[in-house]
Amino acid sequence: MGIVDVASTLMQVPTLLKLKKGMVPRPPEVTDSFSARVEGQAARIPDNNAILFEGQSVTWREFNELANRYANYLTGEGVTRGDTISLMMDNRIEFLAMIVALNKLGAVSSLINNNLHGLSLNHCVTVTESKKFIFGSEVAEAVNEIKADLSIAEGRDYYVIPDGDDGTGINWAKNLSEESASAATENPASTGDTTIGETAMYIFTSGTTGLPKAAVMSNRRFLMASDMVSKAGLKCDEKDRLYICLPLYHATGLMIGVGAAWASGASVFVRRRFSASNFLDEVREHNCTCFVYIGELCRYLVNTEAKGDDRKNPLRAMIGNGMRPDVWMDFKNRFNVKRIIEFYGASEGNVSFANLLNKDLTVGMTSAEVALVKYDVHNDEIVRNELGFCIEVEDGAPGLLLGKITPDTVFEGYTDPDASEKKVIRNALEEGDAWFNSGDLMKTVDVGFDLGYPHYQFVDRVGDTFRWKSENVSTNEVGEIINGFEQVKFCNVYGVAIPGADGRAGMAAITLADGVETLDLTKLAAYLAHELPAYAVPVFVRIQPEIDVTGTFKMVKGDLREQGYDIETFEDPVYLMAPGSAEYQRLDADMLAQIKAGSAGF
Repeated sequence: MGIVDVASTLMQVPTLLKLKKGMVPRPPEVTDSFSARVEGQAARIPDNNAILFEGQSVTWREFNELANRYANYLTGEGVTRGDTISLMMDNRIEFLAMIVALNKLGAVSSLINNNLHGLSLNHCVTVTESKKFIFGSEVAEAVNEIKADLSIAEGRDYYVIPDGDDGTGINWAKNLSEESASAATENPASTGDTTIGETAMYIFTSGTTGLPKAAVMSNRRFLMASDMVSKAGLKCDEKDRLYICLPLYHATGLMIGVGAAWASGASVFVRRRFSASNFLDEVREHNCTCFVYIGELCRYLVNTEAKGDDRKNPLRAMIGNGMRPDVWMDFKNRFNVKRIIEFYGASEGNVSFANLLNKDLTVGMTSAEVALVKYDVHNDEIVRNELGFCIEVEDGAPGLLLGKITPDTVFEGYTDPDASEKKVIRNALEEGDAWFNSGDLMKTVDVGFDLGYPHYQFVDRVGDTFRWKSENVSTNEVGEIINGFEQVKFCNVYGVAIPGADGRAGMAAITLADGVETLDLTKLAAYLAHELPAYAVPVFVRIQPEIDVTGTFKMVKGDLREQGYDIETFEDPVYLMAPGSAEYQRLDADMLAQIKAGSAGF
């Protein structure tokens, strides 16, 4: 390691020591919240720009006043501390203002993926026992489909926020924009009573079984993450502007991105969704100094046609997760980004990692107690010794990441206690201990001078959850939906790798119902499109005469994952839903060759 690298590492020490002092867990009864931070910025820099969105611009004062109107109006509607309110909306100023408004009241925002509909959407509202449902008119059709099955009262507990329209035609919901227009703009007193121990929001995640789970996010976890990002990650202040195009119902866009702005006073440029063709022009036009990413976006950008002036842009730092090693250096060099803060953490997890020392190809380090233990990927199970304890791997070897559950690294879990307990491994390394099972394989990497903290690299997800199109997909959830199709007897769902694409694509091995000779692929595709969000619809479907099971009738996935869609290694027919298509077609040798070459458009 060179002298310059050592010096660069040592320069980080004062910031890290300050951060470590600030990250000491505070008692849960301490009053603080992200809505209080917004109020603070509105008082400190009222006329500074807070948000840019689709030609609109709001200052900190205007943003805080909008949130106050919402909060004061909802108080009159009976929303009180501890109530859960479902929110479903595109990335918009109003969505962020509503999250702040509910936090001011001590209510819990249940942030619903705006791609959901049907059974999954119904589940997200009911599992959190939401008392009201606030949504954007852009998702009104999906909400309308399920409202008859919910206990929320039409005309009283539904609220629509128009999106470039007047909201007419949705006569079963109150127009919240109109209703709140004359509400008071003063800060509600309740903000000052909100504690860091209170639940701020539910963020849904696909676990290893069943439908989406509502992960609990306290004010403390939100603030610790946003403070870490603003102080030691992006090192941003009111002179910075963050480019955010990730969905704000997920933790990366909201907590890591917007949260850092709320903590520091930086402004944000918000997009509804990512556009590779507009990215660099918008970064330059709006002078964005920081970028909040996921690895898939970086791969898209690297795959666009290079231009001679790509390096000429104001970006100085970026933060996100999922940047794969084969993309990292190409992106960094092409766009001249000096600082990449890759992080790792789950919405429901109790440990996180961050590349605060700006080392290449690593998710960085953690101050939490973690262990990497041996895992049998083929059989989807932890390897244990003769005493029944987990076995820690050697340095540099991949292992299942466990995070020790302690008073300082609490596992807040899900709203479902049984689901929470399934993520806990007890008596893992010694009698009486308890560890959070991340479901991810990681390994340590040598970065040279690291101040005594080992650095880690993400390897892969294991078990019954895989990641595709930046979303976690539960194989069991998808499997339950497919089994509901009348022509299917059994199905086995798993993730498969595609060259040149991040994550794993969904694949379903299907056994046809008795008496069914040919699967109606058109009907199946329409059924899956209605029942599942687009990212969860299997890309590949394999027709098997029988599903392989173990002696205890557990479906065997190891061989299926290894074979994947390589029709040259087995005789079963495989069908593909190609990029941009809504229909399945028979996978042939030519298309297989394109997929293997990374030229199939995934």
